Amino acid sequence: MSARIVLWGASGRMGRALQHVVDEDALCILSGAVAHEVVSTVVGPRHNVASTSLGLAGGVAFDALIDFTRPDAFLNALAAAVSAKAAFVSGTTGLDDEGFRALDAAAREIPVLWEPNMSVGVLVLARLVEQAVKAMGEGFDVEIVETHHRRKVDAPSGTALRLGEAASRARPELAPVNGRSGNAGERRTGELGYHAVRGGDVVGDHTVHLLGLGERLELTHRATDRSVFARGALRAAKALLGKPAGRYRLADIV
Repeated sequence: MSARIVLWGASGRMGRALQHVVDEDALCILSGAVAHEVVSTVVGPRHNVASTSLGLAGGVAFDALIDFTRPDAFLNALAAAVSAKAAFVSGTTGLDDEGFRALDAAAREIPVLWEPNMSVGVLVLARLVEQAVKAMGEGFDVEIVETHHRRKVDAPSGTALRLGEAASRARPELAPVNGRSGNAGERRTGELGYHAVRGGDVVGDHTVHLLGLGERLELTHRATDRSVFARGALRAAKALLGKPAGRYRLADIV
């Protein structure tokens, strides 16, 4: 039986990428799509699904909901998954404390997975960052630079923050500093710098700099196609089917 998928944010960049990825997967079928604005059709010869800006039509049955929206739409997507007792996968970034509390509450009823980046490559990068920061020690400064398209609204990116978490696991004393300007003074030992670059149509670049005396190490991941994240999200959704309620991470299923 095919896994029935609902997309929340179907008209966005990630939503459109997910439509193609779901359509190409013989083990999945698109059951519904919710968009900021109504679009007349959803791509794919195997589907005949109208999208709506008002939420899911009554009677739509689904096994998993994949959400790539904005924080103001995130809670509605999560509520729809809880109501349907379906698995919930989200890559929406910029969530506040209310959003994370809602995830924890939903996890008592359904399997939920939230990741700021669904790329397996980024998952591997985070592991490498933790190992490198631990191995190189206090003599190396840690700075994270991320680059995204001009329409991204949150900074630093969720992925940059996740990489910072990896660095902090190796060196818990690291304290975040978001950019520098004016007479910022000398860099203090123990800072963890975040820097956001915005422009053009960049899908997502992240570089973690480890800077020592006489040498430096740079660990970089570059995404050139959003289908990378779409495939990761669909893989996560399928992996959650049949799982007990709880909070999951991509690392739990890869």
